[in-house]
Amino acid sequence: MTHSRNQAPLRIALVGLGKIALDQHLPAIRANPALALVAGCAPAGGIAGLPCYADLDTMLAHHPEIDAVALCTPPQVRFALARRAMEAGKHVLLEKPPAATVDEAEAIAALAARHGVSVLAGWHSRYAPAIERMRDWVGAHAVQSVRVVWREDVNQWHPGQAWLFEAGGTGVFDPGINALSILTALLPGPVQVRDAQLYVPSNCVEPIRADLTMVLGNGVPAQAQFDFLQLGEPTWSMWFDAGPQGAMTLHAGGRQLEINGRTVIDAPDREYPRMYAHFASLVAQGKCDLDLTPLRALADAFAIGQRHRVDPYIASPG
Repeated sequence: MTHSRNQAPLRIALVGLGKIALDQHLPAIRANPALALVAGCAPAGGIAGLPCYADLDTMLAHHPEIDAVALCTPPQVRFALARRAMEAGKHVLLEKPPAATVDEAEAIAALAARHGVSVLAGWHSRYAPAIERMRDWVGAHAVQSVRVVWREDVNQWHPGQAWLFEAGGTGVFDPGINALSILTALLPGPVQVRDAQLYVPSNCVEPIRADLTMVLGNGVPAQAQFDFLQLGEPTWSMWFDAGPQGAMTLHAGGRQLEINGRTVIDAPDREYPRMYAHFASLVAQGKCDLDLTPLRALADAFAIGQRHRVDPYIASPG
């Protein structure tokens, strides 16, 4: 089922009305004239001026005109919601990761084909301002190694989100998978996770820190450090070493780029607006974009990871 961009805007509903929906999805939709926000749903709470419902079925019953849904829920419930939406003939944008498991994500792809709808795995970091320039540089240089440092304060960026540390919540890989999504966009191909050290608080299921040793596409070795306990400004950086051919450094998650020590990009965040423009294009063309490479790397890290028990995680009171 395609949607003509020469007709009315693509009518979208938000499923899950937490921090990421309010901070990113809502303004990205409202800023795009090709999109129209119709409704939202969440077990509690709502958005002023927007019809909101307690569950997906109730929302769809009241708004059969909805063309697509954006699933901004925790990953543990994403598959069931995606299946229900696709069975109702709706296109689906999935926050990252697209599902809690690789098997669920593959089932989503099969359901999209069966029901003739478009699905986008929302690897939003791939739409950062520096990514296209980085892809050109990687294509023109023989990268010898990559180092990633992705650290932030969980209480600043994910306040009150206890689901992150419950089974299937992915813990520090919630931001860490953003880095994996960038790496796999720049160096396509399977990721071989050679070693994973996972640091799990004694009162949690999922890790709060992780160190990975990987081999990326074209055999490039990579080291990654993910940490949820850095106070103050986050560090979302990558270093690409091409030996005598030069070096490239990403900062601020893809908003800033240095090549051989010179800043070549320093741009505002436009990830979610660009992602939604891509989603609208997919729907218009009747296509899907459901790359699972970052999710497979995450699954492999958990499969071979050595777990270390560390101090309990105490959430900030506010």
